[in-house]
Amino acid sequence: MHSSIRPALACALLFGVLAWSGFDVAQNAPVSQNAGPTPDTTESVRQSTDAQQAASTPQGATELTIGSGDLLEVSVYGAPEFTKQVRVADSGGVSLPLLGSVQVAGLSIRQAEMLIQQHLSDGGFFTDPQVSIFVKEYASQGISVLGEVQKPGIYPLLGSRQLYDAISAAGGLTPKAGNTITITHRHRPQEPRTVVVPPNQTFPPEINVDVFPGDTVVVSKAGIIYVVGDVHLPSGFVMENSQLTVLQAIAMAQGTNPTAKLDSTILIRKTPAGPQEIPIPLTRIMSAKAADVKLQPDDVVFVPRSAAKAGMRRGLEAILQTATGVAIYRPY
Repeated sequence: MHSSIRPALACALLFGVLAWSGFDVAQNAPVSQNAGPTPDTTESVRQSTDAQQAASTPQGATELTIGSGDLLEVSVYGAPEFTKQVRVADSGGVSLPLLGSVQVAGLSIRQAEMLIQQHLSDGGFFTDPQVSIFVKEYASQGISVLGEVQKPGIYPLLGSRQLYDAISAAGGLTPKAGNTITITHRHRPQEPRTVVVPPNQTFPPEINVDVFPGDTVVVSKAGIIYVVGDVHLPSGFVMENSQLTVLQAIAMAQGTNPTAKLDSTILIRKTPAGPQEIPIPLTRIMSAKAADVKLQPDDVVFVPRSAAKAGMRRGLEAILQTATGVAIYRPY
């Protein structure tokens, strides 16, 4: 009788000791705390989606990224109480229920969704959260169109657009627009691209390049010369090249009138010391006995009337005022 009780009693004692040891270990083990979103988590999510984006994004295109000032609507499927509209702060973060501040600036929509999903899952708030982000306002995804356009500004052209779209949104080119346009991409600011626009200001396919949100488009200003006085068409003319001469400028103004005093033609050039008056032997130039004179931007060619040299009695200031009031033409 006693021999059969002893093994059973020993087993019961051994089980009790093991159970007490396990309880003591569980009591002394450190309790895991929700640490909240960390930079390491954000970086791991960013890296995990880079390969997927590279495979799904067309070559040369850039995916829209979240920026400061954007208005987001964040929701979790099956949890309407979590839905919230938040604006991205200057620091790049958004304040969300349960999570506090989460850094989303610089992330794509998909990256931000995965980041919030991971934080909700790691924090034990949801088992398998399905997060959706909808951008209600893009404050940082416009294309800046500057320089010689009718309405310089920032235009919200989302997705992949072309140069002509950006120029059109800004009202088109001004008469003083040059023949070069510089495009600086947000993600490659050190590699600006310059395209040359034909004289007729068309956009053939080879220069109608893609532009993306965050890019900056700058239209150059062309040099302008002015031909005033006793000519058929006193006007300002856009310099299509840097080799424009006095004789070519006179031709653009449709030639001189019969009453013009050709030998009294002067060139007024702006210098740091003020306007400089340069005599132009127009008669000798027209008869190929003197070299033609190359013009510079903002030069004014003044051809006076011969009658008592009336035009010559006009001061330089009056001539410059006349030049600034004429129409601007392109030589085509």
